Amino acid sequence: MIPPSEKSPHSKRVLVLGATGTIGRATVKALVDRGHEVVCFLRTKAGFGVDHEPDERSRLLHGAALRFGDVTDPASIDADGFHGEKFDVLVSCLASRTGAPADAWAIDYQAHCHALKAARADGVEHMVLLSAICVQKPLLEFQKAKLAFEAELIASGMTYSIVRPTAFFKSLSGQVDRVRRGKPFLIFGNGELTACKPISDRDLGAFIAKCLDDPDCQNRILPIGGPGEAITPREQGECLFRLLGREPKFKHVPVALLDTIILTLGLLGRLSPRLRAKAELARIGRYYATESMLVLNPETGRYDAAATPSTGSDTLFDFYGELIRGEAKVERGDHAVF
Repeated sequence: MIPPSEKSPHSKRVLVLGATGTIGRATVKALVDRGHEVVCFLRTKAGFGVDHEPDERSRLLHGAALRFGDVTDPASIDADGFHGEKFDVLVSCLASRTGAPADAWAIDYQAHCHALKAARADGVEHMVLLSAICVQKPLLEFQKAKLAFEAELIASGMTYSIVRPTAFFKSLSGQVDRVRRGKPFLIFGNGELTACKPISDRDLGAFIAKCLDDPDCQNRILPIGGPGEAITPREQGECLFRLLGREPKFKHVPVALLDTIILTLGLLGRLSPRLRAKAELARIGRYYATESMLVLNPETGRYDAAATPSTGSDTLFDFYGELIRGEAKVERGDHAVF
């Protein structure tokens, strides 16, 4: 339970999209703990990542009412989601599963447009949108789709809070098992090409929930990271080896290798839709291997750790310790490419 001082001063009725992901679940918990009435609109066959069965949804979204339908169908959003009832806030943690172009435009843009239209018709006054800090430098289709909806939301006249978090713990934990098995930690270049301020699901969920009550979080784009200094991939690897009591062992992967893979898949993708999709996933991988998840200074074109706000108390290195001790697990599913 959260302290009484952190409870919402005014309980609101909230419709949540994207509640089945780890961030969505953390957001629902934070909203419920703050005293809001929460309704989650879920896919009929919604599961919870790779380790949970659908029948666990009531437990994982404890305290929230569950409704089912199709977020890509405007009629379903209206009839099954809003259901002719009044809501104060629409919160979306919805995102495309892989970032592939067709999926991105269908979910990150079009489904959100349908939801926004239904929310405005319902009289909803405020929308809180989970976006991503990487849209600052939109080189990929999913980033362009997210930006396109951000523009729609801002132009709608509705009060908005656009939350752009930095890297997630689950996105930075893919090599824990690899290192535990005695293999080297993979880094691109010298391991210092990028940096980020990782944020936990719990801290991000609490920040999203705070947006409902904090005027400073409204009608704003909100970049946000976790506590502490920005960290590089090399520092992530060094921490893992230290926690395991081993000498650091790195394998350097040249960025040029990714370029070769992208070029090859791109050429083959002219003949195969499957390989074309793989080429896009490789481009996403390259982006995260070479771009920092920090605030981008538009004047200098450089990422600025000092300008990237921090929140919460959970640290990535503490999370690594929990993973190694078996006290936590990572659900990455379709996002394993990251």
